[in-house]
Amino acid sequence: MDINISGIQQVGIGVENVKEAWKWYRQNLGMDIKIFEDASVAEIMLPYTGGKPRERYAVLALNLNGGSGFEIWQYTKRNPEAPKFDIQIGDLGIFATKIKSKDIHASYKFFKSKGLSIISEIQEDPKEHLFFFIKDPYDNIFQIISTKGNWFSNQKSLTSGVAGAIIGVSDMDKAINFYSTILGYNAAVYDVTDTFESFKILPGENNKLRRVLLKPGYPRTGSFSKLFGSSKIELIQVLDREPKKIFKDRMWGDLGFIHICFDIHGMDALREKCKENNYPFTVDSSQSFDMGEAAGHFSYIEDPDGTLIEFVETHKIPIVKKIGWYLDLTKRDPKKQLPNWLIKALRFGRVKG
Repeated sequence: MDINISGIQQVGIGVENVKEAWKWYRQNLGMDIKIFEDASVAEIMLPYTGGKPRERYAVLALNLNGGSGFEIWQYTKRNPEAPKFDIQIGDLGIFATKIKSKDIHASYKFFKSKGLSIISEIQEDPKEHLFFFIKDPYDNIFQIISTKGNWFSNQKSLTSGVAGAIIGVSDMDKAINFYSTILGYNAAVYDVTDTFESFKILPGENNKLRRVLLKPGYPRTGSFSKLFGSSKIELIQVLDREPKKIFKDRMWGDLGFIHICFDIHGMDALREKCKENNYPFTVDSSQSFDMGEAAGHFSYIEDPDGTLIEFVETHKIPIVKKIGWYLDLTKRDPKKQLPNWLIKALRFGRVKG
């Protein structure tokens, strides 16, 4: 069976209150399309939940401008823990999530008018692409990046869903091999080493860093590949201090970016590929899981520094739940894109306010 990775499906965000956080993401980042909302017990994630099943509540939300979703995640029977130290650029794990902007200057003005926490002016990356950083009320950092094209539809929001991430690593060459071989980010946009003026506002800004921006060297295919669009992974290695693990002594689901999830087809073949490359599945749902409104097969691996990577082979999603319209993806060509009109029907799951 062939392996097909359609793109990033979602980034998990651990919060104290899903409803409060989702409202902020709807109002400020346009994440207003509900794919599922589910309260249940995380029974399979025992390696990352202290060896015990944990009750949780989660929402998966999208932005129909394009990009990937947020899985907003909350423990319901324990208090989620914050990092025990101030996270700095280059610490090991997901430091920030990338969000595309139709108009970087208009986005900056919009966020400023709403009194949001903008933590940098508009800057340039090593390829002169414009960006700036914002922080949500829960200390999660988002990099807003200028992108002129590649929009799935024209929504009111100036921004998209997830378009990649900034990830701290300890061994750049080993990390590049992982993200290239396993996840298909096999083309380098840049590979530069310096202290960066554009990062001066970030914690750890004075350190010497190696920055490598990776993208897939081929177009992604699959049911939702057009909606997910392009994504990039920026790997950061700090060279003059010892980085800390962002989730050291904490559980999956605690506060912050908990995982990056990829939409895939060919889970059995992927399991073998990961094992052959010494990145075996650490969690495997084996068969179809059911989250009430969606179903599929999921698994997890760790990158060389323990950052959690989730794979989901989607079997069923709701299009219009009120009338019982669910899409069965098990009978479709896994490399064929869904028609635009069908994906746009997800607008009936929009949550306002």
